[in-house]
Amino acid sequence: MKNTKSILAVLTISVFLSIVCISFNSCSKDSSSTPSYECTTCASTPDALAENDGSAKGVYKGIVVGSSGSLYIDIQNGTDLITGTLIIDGVSVALTSSVSYVSGQPYVAPFTGIYNGSPISITFSVGLSGGTPTVTSSDIPGHPNTVFTLYKETSTSLIEAFEGVYTKPGKTGTFNILLSRGLNLWGGIAKGNEAGAEVDEIDGTIDSSNRLIESSNGTILGTLSGDEINGSFQDCNGDTVTIHGERTL
Repeated sequence: MKNTKSILAVLTISVFLSIVCISFNSCSKDSSSTPSYECTTCASTPDALAENDGSAKGVYKGIVVGSSGSLYIDIQNGTDLITGTLIIDGVSVALTSSVSYVSGQPYVAPFTGIYNGSPISITFSVGLSGGTPTVTSSDIPGHPNTVFTLYKETSTSLIEAFEGVYTKPGKTGTFNILLSRGLNLWGGIAKGNEAGAEVDEIDGTIDSSNRLIESSNGTILGTLSGDEINGSFQDCNGDTVTIHGERTL
């Protein structure tokens, strides 16, 4: 199990970065291509209802690294149900919670389900106003070091999840991003495929040309085009890093 942290609370990103040199610290050379991929199952407008924008109720979307996947949490968003869906390595797991929502209170609960025949548990926590959504711990067989990043979706800001990869000479890894086109903000997590690889957390803005600008040094990581993100840039060792991501949520 591994503690995790959120980098978006309702409509703002607040993240403390600890970026290492594996890929994302340096000058950039942006490249993009005409998108060939479309997420036909992804929402084009927010699922979140306006009545839940300032409470712990509503919709939360996340990305997963430690393998790769996404997380969708629904806390009484238009119904009395509290449910979730975890997709990891292409496998969809229905999640449920037995903890009731109490108006005006933070919400903390384990969400449980069955993954490849084994029980899993993900403990979700969010503040009383929907701030700081976090997976505080997880127990997923075969995935002991899973890291989650979560955003709260609002009725005015659709949250999109992209799963992708990065490559550089002699190294590959997972590169997943959450973003809001309405807010022109994004945040992500990346991890190399090699044993013992560190997890990097990054965030930034989306400029008027749909380029993802990394906040700590202004690196242009790539360009958002439809349901794809593509780009390449120079890392701090002078190696060319290429990224590609496709929207999955």
